[in-house]
Amino acid sequence: MTRYVQQRTSLFLSFLFLLFPSVFSQLSSNQTNTMMSLSRLLNLSDSLWYSTKDPCSWKGVRCSSGSSSVTGLSLSAFDLSNSNFLPVVCKIETLQDLDLSNNSLSSISDEFINDCGRIDGLKLLNFSKNLLGGSLPTFNGFAGLESLDLSFNSLSGNVGLQLDGLHELKSLNLSYNNFTGPIPVNLGNPLLLEELQLSMNGFQGTVPQEIAKYQNLNLIDLGSNHLEGSIPTGIGNLARLRILLLSSNNLSGEIQANISNIPTLYRFEANSNGFNGTIPSGITRYLSFLDLRYNSLRGPMPTDLLSGPNLQLVDLSYNLLEGAIPAKLSKSLVRLRLGGNRLSGPIPPSFQALDKLTYLELDNNRLTSEIPPQLSFCRKLALLNLAQNDLTGPVPALLGKLSDLQVLKLQLNNLSGDIPSEITRLQLLLTLNMSWNSLTGSIPSSISSLRRLAHLNLQGNNLRGGIPATIGSMDSLLEVQLGDNQLNGTIPNMPVSLQIALNLSTNLLQGAIPETLSRLRDLEILDLSNNNLSGEIPESLTGMGSLNQLILSNNQLHGVIPDFKPYVSLNASGNPGLKNKTSEKLARKKGRQNGVIIVVGVGAFLLVSFIFFLLLFLSEPKRDRTRTISFQR
Repeated sequence: MTRYVQQRTSLFLSFLFLLFPSVFSQLSSNQTNTMMSLSRLLNLSDSLWYSTKDPCSWKGVRCSSGSSSVTGLSLSAFDLSNSNFLPVVCKIETLQDLDLSNNSLSSISDEFINDCGRIDGLKLLNFSKNLLGGSLPTFNGFAGLESLDLSFNSLSGNVGLQLDGLHELKSLNLSYNNFTGPIPVNLGNPLLLEELQLSMNGFQGTVPQEIAKYQNLNLIDLGSNHLEGSIPTGIGNLARLRILLLSSNNLSGEIQANISNIPTLYRFEANSNGFNGTIPSGITRYLSFLDLRYNSLRGPMPTDLLSGPNLQLVDLSYNLLEGAIPAKLSKSLVRLRLGGNRLSGPIPPSFQALDKLTYLELDNNRLTSEIPPQLSFCRKLALLNLAQNDLTGPVPALLGKLSDLQVLKLQLNNLSGDIPSEITRLQLLLTLNMSWNSLTGSIPSSISSLRRLAHLNLQGNNLRGGIPATIGSMDSLLEVQLGDNQLNGTIPNMPVSLQIALNLSTNLLQGAIPETLSRLRDLEILDLSNNNLSGEIPESLTGMGSLNQLILSNNQLHGVIPDFKPYVSLNASGNPGLKNKTSEKLARKKGRQNGVIIVVGVGAFLLVSFIFFLLLFLSEPKRDRTRTISFQR
């Protein structure tokens, strides 16, 4: 019976413990008082910290199981600017994590370093995204610190031995500061460091060979500094490295071939440097992401470069690569960017197997032959850029099956034939650029079905016929470029959404400039030059508030040019019938002046003539009287 009662009592107490754990376990009075003091110093609103409730229930406070001690404080984005509370925080001897990110703290005091440095259990310290300035403090103590994040501040100076005492350090983030000098190589225990992030600073010199002694590194980020020299060969021996970021430096030399030996490496970025030489074979054996754009890499691409089984993103744009695009392509490819090189030959039809590909950029190369219809099998393509090559033949109608396509750029090639009406089925299309080719035929009237189209550029072709009247219903258009074609007829209503430009120049358009163009209040550039437009310039165009360039030259316009705003650049030359208002006023004034001169001149002439004849008449009798007197004598 006694045992039964004991069992029932034990079960009841366990039930109470589950319901009311604070009854049986709570913070010590010392920690409770510390938390209350901290609450008063921080002066937080009641919605964050309730001074009348258990501190373990406050926002950002983490306690151990049973709420016997505070183990974590997350004061991120608490709008803190005064660091006077930090000494109180350091009285919590059981603290393991301290997150003070996203505040406005300006300094880390020596008192904090000394007091919190004595907390052996403190593992995480985060001061990121504050206003810290000055030099990096020396972290004495902090025997158990594993993660230190001081990123997104304004710390400066060299990083020397300030972190050498952090023997348990696994993650260091000093990115987005103003540090200078060499890359630090004294970072605690080389066998423990796993993450080293030093990007967006002013570090100088070379990537140190000593970095290879940190054998557990899985992340190295040295991007956006002023580093020079080559990649140390020792980096290829870091068998656990997963991410290597060296972008935006002044590094040079060749890409180390032994990088391909790191089986864990899935992301390698070294873009915007001065690397030269060829790309080593096998480099993408394990990689998922490779970014080497904006370098001086040359020569042909290795045949296995694009075939890595895990390969998802490859960006080699703006190098000096030559030769053909490798035919062996990974089915995992999502983004492939090879623009701005010297690649030649046809686009391989093997792209048809890439059903995950969303971005394909092969622009600004020397690619030849026709656009392979097999590209239509890349059903997830959102961007297709084949501009500025030597591609010939028609635009494949099968491209109309790319239902996810948002950007189609085919400009500056030698494409011919009609614009296939199937292209107008691309309901998600935002940009359509087929300019500067040899396309013929007319603009499909079904183009108005592209309801999301914002940028339409078909200029520099041999398109004929009229501009489809349905274009006025395309209320997402921001610019229309139809210049340098052979379009005829009149100008139809244009969508009021136009903002960037409306270019209809160098065509065969006739009729008057429509008054409806004045509705394009947000339009900046209007070019109607080199057509056969007639009539007067509508006065209503002066009300287009955003217009800054108006080109009407070489038409058959006549009448008086309206007064446009002074910031509007107007070119109306080559219209013999046009007159400025100022010259018209001067002509009228001159005409009135000439009329006055003529009237005055005629009046003066008549007056002089009258006087002359009057004098002549008066002088005649006098001569007769003289003769009579003389005769009588």
